[in-house]
Amino acid sequence: MEKKIFSGVQPTGNLHLGNYLGAIKNFVQLNNDKENDCIFCVVDLHAITVKQNPKELRGNIRETVATFVASGIDPKKSIIFNQSKVTAHSEVAWILSCTARTGWLSRMTQFKEKAGKDKEKASVGLYSYPVLMAADILLYDATHVPVGDDQKQHLELCRDIAQKFNNDFQVEDFFKVPEPLIQKEFSRIMSLKDGTKKMSKSELSDLSRINLTDSADQIINKIKKAKTDPLPMPSSLDELNKRPEAKNLIAIYSSLTGFKIDKVINEFSGKNFSVFKENLSQVLVEKILPISLEIKKLLDEKNFLDKILDDGSQKAHIIASRKVKEIHKIIGF
Repeated sequence: MEKKIFSGVQPTGNLHLGNYLGAIKNFVQLNNDKENDCIFCVVDLHAITVKQNPKELRGNIRETVATFVASGIDPKKSIIFNQSKVTAHSEVAWILSCTARTGWLSRMTQFKEKAGKDKEKASVGLYSYPVLMAADILLYDATHVPVGDDQKQHLELCRDIAQKFNNDFQVEDFFKVPEPLIQKEFSRIMSLKDGTKKMSKSELSDLSRINLTDSADQIINKIKKAKTDPLPMPSSLDELNKRPEAKNLIAIYSSLTGFKIDKVINEFSGKNFSVFKENLSQVLVEKILPISLEIKKLLDEKNFLDKILDDGSQKAHIIASRKVKEIHKIIGF
């Protein structure tokens, strides 16, 4: 059975190893499966929930597309577009915000984390953005959505909104209720400077992350300086779970090579971290450097990247506008 897959990436620039292993690597596999019908969206409307520099945002949109293509997503097989080009997303987000309930949104933990202590100063968009995410997904009758831990709650909200709309207007199965696609054998990628914090572009030190545009020398240097502990490499899963920095580096190696965690532990058990780091650096350079070089090459081909977005937006608009016409009939417009 064909799966209809929708996923989006915010064009915040400077995509890193956590983005690649957490989302983009999985997108490539989904794109390559003939049974999947994939739509990958550059969610620029989501990006403006916090203030953006317009010039940087335009560049980041192109860089996100370049990263998709450089990583192996084929725009001939999958639709790649940016959200703001298809106005149906904004319109349906408003319609669904009249279906969603404030109590549902108030329970979203990601808003609480991002807004911090002073929620009064957070934008309305940051609060209601899960409704826009629901519109993104439901417009395309997506059956499956790849999600990480931080988005599971938002997908549950999307499912609730779909079911409530269908019940309110007595249109059974009008909005498809999407299923989550959870990556197997995936560990969350943490900061190279602190194994208890997620790898992030917002962390001040560039040494905390491997950027997808890093050179071989930068990758090797960052792994060499990555935080470890004074003990040799762990010899069991129990020991690994008590050592966050070791766990993070082994998780990166496992995700890139496809070797299970226990196999990696057995291979490097008791050895010095320097031996493991050398192997990890080699794997990272082998996997990430070709992507980095291709991103840089594609960023010089702005017309090519813009054409991918234009073509993708036209295809997305055709699908989305059909759904909007049906929604109008259902609600009485």
